[in-house]
Amino acid sequence: MSNTLLTPTELTRETLRILHQKLNFIGTISRQYDDRFANSGAKIGDTLQIRLPNRYTVRTGRVIDVQDTTETKVDLVVSTQKGVDLEFTSVDLTMDIDNFAERYLEPAMSVLAANIESDAMGMYKNVWNEVSDEGATITLADVLNMGKKLTDDLTPVSRRTLNMNTQDNVDLVDALKGLFNDPAKISKQYRDGMVAADFVGFEKIYQNTMWPNHATGSDDGTGDHLVSSASQTGASINHGSEGTGTFNEGDIITFAGCNRVHPETKVDTGKLHRFVVTADMTASATSVKISPAISTSGADQNCAASPTNAGAINKQESDDATAIGVSATYGITMAYHKDAFAFATADLVMPKGVDFAAREVFDGISLRIIRAYDINNDNFPCRIDVLYGFKATRPELACRGGFN
Repeated sequence: MSNTLLTPTELTRETLRILHQKLNFIGTISRQYDDRFANSGAKIGDTLQIRLPNRYTVRTGRVIDVQDTTETKVDLVVSTQKGVDLEFTSVDLTMDIDNFAERYLEPAMSVLAANIESDAMGMYKNVWNEVSDEGATITLADVLNMGKKLTDDLTPVSRRTLNMNTQDNVDLVDALKGLFNDPAKISKQYRDGMVAADFVGFEKIYQNTMWPNHATGSDDGTGDHLVSSASQTGASINHGSEGTGTFNEGDIITFAGCNRVHPETKVDTGKLHRFVVTADMTASATSVKISPAISTSGADQNCAASPTNAGAINKQESDDATAIGVSATYGITMAYHKDAFAFATADLVMPKGVDFAAREVFDGISLRIIRAYDINNDNFPCRIDVLYGFKATRPELACRGGFN
């Protein structure tokens, strides 16, 4: 009886299934697939537009005060092509799909998934909400406070995920060992070494080895840099030359006198607004780039007032009191709603004149396999590619954890 060779569709679908299974961060965020490129194929640099929710202000009184609706969109650039290249023989193609997947596809997709996840996790630098205790272990109270930060920014209670670095997972499981809880969940924690799902408001709990450590700048966190003028708003705040330290992209800072307001009522919460630094700041710089942009009026208002003139710029833990010291390093854990981040893929071009080219889309992820034939050695060189981009579309729906 003749051998049955694995078909292009079988190979592509199984490859995509394995890749999808291994993406535990990307698998829990919004996945955008744009079919505009299905015929022509997308190129690096193509752009997808994602619409954000509209915002309005409330009128008090009987007289109508019509306000314009400003549609806000963010551009998500499909900018990265990653792939794995491998080779197999004609004999290998006679395997059944399970054996072929175990030998070739599993290890190939493991390394591809790890690189894509690591790339996308760099979005932590766009998140300004943080619960931190640099150098300490994560506790149940820390997780509850991360959930509180999400709730304070009106994050929906459903589809929340807690995705931890491996040390935070160890510390949290240990911290929970003496607490009263559902016996089934406690036993699962001991069996799996992981916090059970549906935990204090988080539907999904994961650990991931790819979460990076964040290294802060050389600023000592005690407010050496001072704001240099009053009434500043926007995404760049000027400061004087008093300080000598630097800020790194991803550092979280506060400005004296710049309090957060409730996102709907615009009432001053009495808490300093936290901002993330969006570009490295040198010691000689006279401004710092931040997100979110400071707004003190209108539908986009997020602050009760501008930073105080000559007020301190502090790099502190989430208690707004403890300085994060010079070049401190701490692990990142992330609590987030699905819509905080978006990951997009687009269809790559399907070339002619090859042994086969196949492309499949599953759950918002498009993957292409191209196989050629080496007649001299009876080998099939093969490339597996994904073209993707990512964006922190609504970073207010996420909260970083900074411990260890």
